[in-house]
Amino acid sequence: MSRFKFTAGPWNVHEGADSFGPEVRPSIPFEEKVKKFAEIGLSGVQFHDDDAVPDINNMTEKQIINYAKDVKALLDKHDLVAEFVAPRLWMDPHTTDGGFTSNSKEDYEFAMWRSLRSIDIARALGSRNIVLWLAREGTLCAESKQPVDMIKKLIMSVNTMLDYDSEIRVLIEPKPNEPIDRSYCGTLGHVMAVSGASKEPKRVGAVLESAHAILAGLDPANEMAFALAFGKLWSVHLNDQNGMKYDQDKAFGVDNLRQAFNQIKVLMDNNYGANGEMVGLDVKIMRTQKVEDSYRHIENSMKIVEMLEKKVEKFNREFRDQCVAERNYEKLEMYVMELLMNG
Repeated sequence: MSRFKFTAGPWNVHEGADSFGPEVRPSIPFEEKVKKFAEIGLSGVQFHDDDAVPDINNMTEKQIINYAKDVKALLDKHDLVAEFVAPRLWMDPHTTDGGFTSNSKEDYEFAMWRSLRSIDIARALGSRNIVLWLAREGTLCAESKQPVDMIKKLIMSVNTMLDYDSEIRVLIEPKPNEPIDRSYCGTLGHVMAVSGASKEPKRVGAVLESAHAILAGLDPANEMAFALAFGKLWSVHLNDQNGMKYDQDKAFGVDNLRQAFNQIKVLMDNNYGANGEMVGLDVKIMRTQKVEDSYRHIENSMKIVEMLEKKVEKFNREFRDQCVAERNYEKLEMYVMELLMNG
């Protein structure tokens, strides 16, 4: 059994549509997904605001909160928690040019309205975590925005959220590209800078997604370590990625096994989870999969995490120290490969 508590979002069990093709599977009702999440061993559910409250744009603030309370009752029924709520700003016509960094005053106000409603939803669901995936916060046309002004506006937006609720935490999830190619907050280093510039750095931290680090040409374990060094790694989204291509969200460890090993190792070495942090599995089901097998990618990811935990437990630290003392890194590297392949 894993030491970690796992979560996934309803979008991780999807119809199979992508940029190049239509849906290939029927939709699965939300309540059925929640029930199945509990059955396969998840501890919680990740939410976008409109995952929890689908018609959010056409509801009053009171209606939004009441609807979220009903979702909380469903989670309670299946002994699950809400890990976080994220405003889905990249999927609305108001936010085609970004939300927090939009050139439109009206669209910016909409983005802030959705963000504050996400806080309302999170509190109704029993969570204090708000995740910001800054999907369109940047530019497609470099000259279309004043970057210094927009980055300051992003920080101001975070401060507004902190002012709205004194108990919530803002977790920023960086991604270097897609759907825009010039992100204002593309790596963990950028997140740490935004946190430090906010009015309450102790309430602004990070989510690290494996694939996003790989897309930036970075090592996910080192990015996790960077955030851990600042005490700011408040969630992780484990998955995998075949090179610096489009965002693939493959099952964890299926493409980069040693890289996956080191992610689990850095989490275990630093007692990740001791303060309630969870392990999100932001993985996509393959387009070729049949609807009746829609959860295998999540189950496979959990199993790979558990297998790698056992490898980390077997890791001979005395032998590692001996290799380091001898500066014989070839010897150490072969030991790691044998551990992964045979151990």
